[in-house]
Amino acid sequence: MPPRLELDLTYAARCPWVPARAQFLRWATGALAVGLGTRRVRAVLSVRIVGERGSRALNACYRRKDRPTNVLSFEGAGLLPDGRNYLGELVICAPVVAREARSQGKTPPAHWAHMTVHGVLHLLGFDHERAAEAVKMAVREIQILDRLGFSNPYA
Repeated sequence: MPPRLELDLTYAARCPWVPARAQFLRWATGALAVGLGTRRVRAVLSVRIVGERGSRALNACYRRKDRPTNVLSFEGAGLLPDGRNYLGELVICAPVVAREARSQGKTPPAHWAHMTVHGVLHLLGFDHERAAEAVKMAVREIQILDRLGFSNPYA
């Protein structure tokens, strides 16, 4: 049984092409199903879509990088008193994702799905700071995206 996901989605930017709530829910649930295995979870995830100015400010504040970025992941509080697991928040920059999709020759839905899956895996503890971790995370991303009907984003 896939995890139950409660998605809190807000749009601070809607350009140039931003997925609908149902798409984010499908992609994040797909990442959770593979990332958590068979564990039954009632999870909560916040996704905020921002423009370049918002992304740049957050990236500068939290990562000391003075530029907008595609996705930022902020870890959540974990287990809530009502039994739900607050995973955290993804902040995705719409213009950066659109620009990357064009420059990498990907469809917008494929790149949005990849950024969502990538961010959720970060919230589940995956990282890519060291080579071995990066390989493990990339393999998991490829597996999840394949199950969602998307090709290998690294090919």
